[in-house]
Amino acid sequence: MRRWTPVIAFLTSVVVLVAGFTPATAVADKKQLVPGFGSYPRLVRLEHSSFGRGHIIAALTSADAEGKFTPVMESTDEGASFHQLGEIRDPDAKLGQCCGTLFELPQQVGGLGAGTLLWAASYRQDAGAQRRIGLKIWASRDGGRRWTFLSEAARSHNHDGIWEPEFSVDAGGTLWLHYADETQAPKYAQVLNRVGSTDGLHWGTKQLTMAIPPDRVRPGMPIVRRLPDGRYWFSYEICNYGDRYCDPYYKISADGANWGDPADPGTRVVTANGDYFQHAQTITLFPGGPHGVRLVMVGQIYTDAQGTPRPGNGQTLLVNDELGQGNWYPMPGPIRINGIYNDFCPNYSSTLLPVDGAKNVLEIGTENNDGCKAYFGKGPLF
Repeated sequence: MRRWTPVIAFLTSVVVLVAGFTPATAVADKKQLVPGFGSYPRLVRLEHSSFGRGHIIAALTSADAEGKFTPVMESTDEGASFHQLGEIRDPDAKLGQCCGTLFELPQQVGGLGAGTLLWAASYRQDAGAQRRIGLKIWASRDGGRRWTFLSEAARSHNHDGIWEPEFSVDAGGTLWLHYADETQAPKYAQVLNRVGSTDGLHWGTKQLTMAIPPDRVRPGMPIVRRLPDGRYWFSYEICNYGDRYCDPYYKISADGANWGDPADPGTRVVTANGDYFQHAQTITLFPGGPHGVRLVMVGQIYTDAQGTPRPGNGQTLLVNDELGQGNWYPMPGPIRINGIYNDFCPNYSSTLLPVDGAKNVLEIGTENNDGCKAYFGKGPLF
């Protein structure tokens, strides 16, 4: 499990306020996605697969009597309901599974055709003193029904962790796996690295994407989306940076392969009055706006400029119509997550997707409710 270094700006004893932000019509009755434990959900819509094109696929980390595993869920009614389509049971999950990601290949990569689904997660973090965490990749060529092990893209060379994998395919067709890397301590508490592949089987030497001194600063939780103009949006959090806690930032790359100076923190995501998300941001692209796309962000804790949770915390999204430039503005999310605090579960790394012809937004979020559980619901963004 990831661990963070808290700073004074964040009061860990504060519990979320849920009063008075969201109109009643914007909050759906959330439904539980899978029985029992659920964490780190991810959503994709099949756009390139011949198996169920247009269907929505969700995946997350769950657990049963056999240990941690990945249930793969499908929705054929635009997120109104889900049913289990398949599952991934990596043999190393009994030693820990964390922070997975789901990705549909937009084009051929080696022997992997367009529409191939990829799942990656951190495995073996509970292996004890000799642990070596690996980012292991599984592939499905039939829309999520059957899965086969593909490769291990990276492995920690020491006891420290590698977390939060995220896939992208750059303008030249290289498949990248981005991740947060703690193994360069004590020089850096955490950095963002990436490894590239031309076939999904063989991976190159890791390359540094972001490393910011001093040693306590922790960039992490990478998310990559390709913009309609062909550029690549890269969002992440930076923890313990100056007097900040864990704030969202972004960079834009022309080709998805080069991300500039690793010491450059990029641009911070904030509203006109200084409100922002603390921790665990993710992004979806939503049709609309002057450039044909809106950026819609969800994060764990919605706070004011001083880091105090705002009314609407747990039910707020931030939107930007200018490809990230300028201020962001809040809009009500479709579901309400209660009891949010600095913890791996409540509203941690939620996931969003446009549905119903972009009339609504679908969200999956997690909540502590007799254990960590995943819930979904949809509603209008505007």
